[in-house]
Amino acid sequence: MNKNASILWIVKLWGLLILFSACTPSRPTPQIVKKEMQQSPRIYSLYLPLIKRESITIWLSPSLPSTFSQKIALPSAYQVVETPVAKTLKIEIGQQAVISQWIYALVTPFASLVQEVSSADLLASWQGQTAGPFAGHPLLMDVNTHQVLTALWGESAPEAVAILDQNELLDFAWNHQPAWAIIPFEALQPRWKVLEVDHFSPLHRDFDSASYALSIPISLNGVSNAEGNSHSTPVLPGSVPETNRDPQKLTTLVMTGVTALVRATAYAMEVQGITYPAQDIGDWLRGADLTHISNEVPFAADCPAPNPVQENVRFCSRDQYLGLLEEVGADIIELSGDHFQDWGSAAVLHTLELYKERGWKYYGGGENLEDGRKALLIEDHGNHLAFIGCNAKGGKFAQASDSNPGAVPCDLDWMSAEIKRLRQAGYLPIATFQHQEYYTYAAQADQKADFRRMAEAGAVIVSGSQAHQPQTMDFWDGALVHYGLGNLFFDQYDLTPACRQGLLDRHIFYDGRYIGLELLPIQFVDYARSRPMTENERTSLLETLFAANGWRP
Repeated sequence: MNKNASILWIVKLWGLLILFSACTPSRPTPQIVKKEMQQSPRIYSLYLPLIKRESITIWLSPSLPSTFSQKIALPSAYQVVETPVAKTLKIEIGQQAVISQWIYALVTPFASLVQEVSSADLLASWQGQTAGPFAGHPLLMDVNTHQVLTALWGESAPEAVAILDQNELLDFAWNHQPAWAIIPFEALQPRWKVLEVDHFSPLHRDFDSASYALSIPISLNGVSNAEGNSHSTPVLPGSVPETNRDPQKLTTLVMTGVTALVRATAYAMEVQGITYPAQDIGDWLRGADLTHISNEVPFAADCPAPNPVQENVRFCSRDQYLGLLEEVGADIIELSGDHFQDWGSAAVLHTLELYKERGWKYYGGGENLEDGRKALLIEDHGNHLAFIGCNAKGGKFAQASDSNPGAVPCDLDWMSAEIKRLRQAGYLPIATFQHQEYYTYAAQADQKADFRRMAEAGAVIVSGSQAHQPQTMDFWDGALVHYGLGNLFFDQYDLTPACRQGLLDRHIFYDGRYIGLELLPIQFVDYARSRPMTENERTSLLETLFAANGWRP
């Protein structure tokens, strides 16, 4: 066969192949993700399963917060290496390509009088200079926290830091006061007092993490060695925790002492305006997610105009005074007070209807004994709280029965059992008492016995609503016990100098745990209105309260 014949034969054969391929039904294209390549897509799809894809190497800095590292869940394509090399991704502390922010807290034992430290003094102390309210005292922390801060601030001066096991920090600080420490936000508990840094506290709802000196930036740096993944600021797929302080998991609760909108307090409201008593402290009350009011007195449609020098103690409040409770953002009303039945059953039922119309929840009293005994169950930002309360005086002060409305008398056996049940059901119980009234800063023996019993049953907070002056607090069996907060809205301005003092307790819950308390001291300026205490007033009151419990700041 000559050369021309051979060429002709090949052309004919190629034409036959084209004809047959055109008559053959097409097959479905394999569902494979294709990268852009020079070869045809069909050839790439056939050979793709044979290509060995290179894994992505990633390095986790040993200076990362330990709880952050424990929560990382990398996809299978990522290989963790002990030493970074070229094109290795790196998760490390720094501002280059932030993927997470870890919050730490500057803390001191709760009995401390210090409120705030500046970031300048904090950094100076880290560098070994004597500065700030804890000058000369080393910063306490565990080894991992020291690694984190060293990566952020550089090496600390040898004498500036004392490194302890994380489980030893709290007791050591209490036993070596004055003391301060730095701990991760998730390690907070009520025996620590969180210090503000440049006026910022991670306990606050309006916390600005971007301006906070102990906000630790964590970045993902480097270039991936995976084919086609060469961006300079890579995005890591999979589960990387964004923060250890999610505001959607935080609940603030403000609890208060005695409210009785009667007598001289009510008279001042008539003259100065319904919201006059709260004009200086309203922001503290409104700013909480939940605001508790212990209102001892019923509202009554036929309640007479207030008499500022009324001698008898049969009390009622006019309906329009509800405007004060609306103004401060009331959410929870405690009904264990002594005077809830002063104006009869009709006024009690009328009061309950007024609360219901406003969506306010109540406990510690009710339409009857069964209603008043019910624990008030509240879910807020994922935290499950249970409020339960009673009147320890009983008798004429607690008249709720099977057929009668009023405040609930205390049955401590029942209450203890109910607190245990609630705790086992996943709630954080908060027990409150309308207890015996003592005009002392120190708690008395009967108070200690009853309050501590509720703590031992599982309450995380036990609080006294009866006191007309502030009383001390304690930690007992894991609970915060505060024996008395003093008046919120009541006219005992001239009874004793201590009755001009009061406290609001701002409790903090996070991710199903009770983590802390902030004391907000108030000073009465007349029979109705109080204001935040000055620094000197606050220091004097807290020194007195802590000393009454044997604490020495």
